[in-house]
Amino acid sequence: MNTVTGVTTFPDLTDPAFWARDDSHAVLRELRRRSPLWRLESEAEGPLWCVLSHALANEVLGDAARFSSERGSLLGTGRDRAPAGAGKMMALTDPPRHRDLRGLVLPFFSKRKAAELGARVADLTRQVVRDALGTARTDFVRDISTTVPLTVMCDLLGVPDEDRDHVVAMCDRAFLGDTPEERSEAHQQLLPYLFALGLRRRTDPRDDIISQLVTHEVDGRRLPLDEALLNCDNILVGGVQTVRHTSTMAMLALTRHPHAWQAMRADGYDPETGVEELLRWTSVGLHVLRTARHDTELAGHHIRAGDRVVVWTPAANRDEAEFHHPDDLLLDRTPNRHLAFGWGPHYCIGAPLARVELASLFAALTEAAEHVEVLEPPVPNRSIINFGLDALVVRLHPRGAAG
Repeated sequence: MNTVTGVTTFPDLTDPAFWARDDSHAVLRELRRRSPLWRLESEAEGPLWCVLSHALANEVLGDAARFSSERGSLLGTGRDRAPAGAGKMMALTDPPRHRDLRGLVLPFFSKRKAAELGARVADLTRQVVRDALGTARTDFVRDISTTVPLTVMCDLLGVPDEDRDHVVAMCDRAFLGDTPEERSEAHQQLLPYLFALGLRRRTDPRDDIISQLVTHEVDGRRLPLDEALLNCDNILVGGVQTVRHTSTMAMLALTRHPHAWQAMRADGYDPETGVEELLRWTSVGLHVLRTARHDTELAGHHIRAGDRVVVWTPAANRDEAEFHHPDDLLLDRTPNRHLAFGWGPHYCIGAPLARVELASLFAALTEAAEHVEVLEPPVPNRSIINFGLDALVVRLHPRGAAG
């Protein structure tokens, strides 16, 4: 186990460079042993209370009466600025409105629905892996990890077949563009498309998420079109980004832990248990933001109304008070009460589908590939929202092939 001694100042966790450090977990471990809650004065974000323990993370995320999502669920808007969708998007509402919005789309993300989609997900995934096997070099991010979740989200949203290539191209640029400006521009092009599709679905509804949001009522009134489409956009982003980053970081971890790759291929391997450990290990969603509704106490500290409290997911998911040998990648770990999908009222609505997609991907990879070789140094992103890779160039060596 790596150890760090003599940490004298609390690091700036809002700096993406901290999460790319080899010793980030060791630093957090020492700080967590001193206290589960720290005060950070972030130059970009202002004062923040930082939660580093699993138990305290559960307390904050599970108590919407004390800690609100309406002033933001993620950092990145700067000091004292509520995000544009506050009070309108599922991610930026509190119960009971959050529960009502969530109820509209929950049938599309239930365990039953995820199971129904399993065969299509498996077919799509096997095709993606087969295509990669035929190439000398593959960017795992662009060519493998993004394709299936994006296709499935287009299915669920109700993107017509004739628009699919156009929407996928816009999403590719929005998620994988080379510069922040390119990604932002593509995202701004996506919103008008969703708006136009929403108008069509109001008069010609189908069995899809967009139709559900633009035709049903919440609190006795139909959702304004802009609110409905903000939620569609949020669902699309969340449904693609979580799987994309988790699968890529998990693949990198498996190349660095060959014993885990072999365990995944062994008889008796339980893919459901394995996926939970990959989710815990990668913890790609770096944080969840909440704002104190009123003066309260937390871990012996006085939290004032309006103070912002940040749960740092990778820290909570490596808490030795909850996880035995937290720095070991153990694909048979149980129990595994990780927080990669959050906790409480805002527990990730897409978690059942994400689990199916991740299990299908690694089943296809271990079935087709003897091993996965990393050809170039991974390129980490610079995001404080999702810690992942902008590029992971690999070669999939087919099973049974020489070399």
